Amino acid sequence: MDTFLPAFIMGFREGLEAFLIVSIILQYLRKSKNESLRKYVYYGTIGGIVASLGIGGILYILSKAIDRMDQVAKLWESGASFVALALVTTFIYWMIKHGRNMVSTVESSVSQNLSAFGIASVAFIMVAREGVEVAIFTFAGQYGIAALFAGITAALVLAVLINHSLVKVNLRILFNITLAYLILQAGFLLGYGIHEGLSALGSMNLLSSESPLFIKAFDLSETVLYHKEGLLGLPLYVLFGWYSKPEILQFIMQYLYTGSLFYVWHREINKEASKLNSLAQ
Repeated sequence: MDTFLPAFIMGFREGLEAFLIVSIILQYLRKSKNESLRKYVYYGTIGGIVASLGIGGILYILSKAIDRMDQVAKLWESGASFVALALVTTFIYWMIKHGRNMVSTVESSVSQNLSAFGIASVAFIMVAREGVEVAIFTFAGQYGIAALFAGITAALVLAVLINHSLVKVNLRILFNITLAYLILQAGFLLGYGIHEGLSALGSMNLLSSESPLFIKAFDLSETVLYHKEGLLGLPLYVLFGWYSKPEILQFIMQYLYTGSLFYVWHREINKEASKLNSLAQ
């Protein structure tokens, strides 16, 4: 239950982005009188989905195989979290830099690849990128498949409604909210990786139980802030990746990382605002 919301939002955000990208490509082909290329958009989209499912399947099988190895499993989960974090961070950074100009970015890519192979490739790469991000986050965060597909289904319904002008949605606000949540979940992934890594090293006797790395920043596990069952702690854990009993290293690195990404995002917003002001003058 505590992973349903993160999985749903992850599936919803990445699914909506992928569906809107496909919609932007199709609209551009219609405007540029290249509707004969529409079928190649669908070919590329299907290919991107298949590639994403393939990568997700490989990661799932790999995870299940390693889960049987007890002590190695925790070390593996920690290492996998760090690899996933590195990839997800690049996705987040791309969204911070280009997310506000998604339409122009996609249209520019399409205009430079107006051929059957080019259009299929653009659709494939853009859809696969979103799908791989979902696969990586699901694998590293141990998210449920049902919640993930529920989010993707909700995204598909909303994308169809938007494409047919049946509803009006401020996509910038929607994407900003989900990007903020994605940053928080990435920070949680870092904290999770550190915690599992320390636990694995301790259980394998590679790190003494007296090591200062195991010192807790605080312990609120006996209060309503307990992250597994607490009245306030559980929703904070689901929404923000809160831990009620983190190691000092885990606590510092998780929130330093999260704060750094929010700072980069804020700086990019200010840079964009300054550029618009200078053009208006």
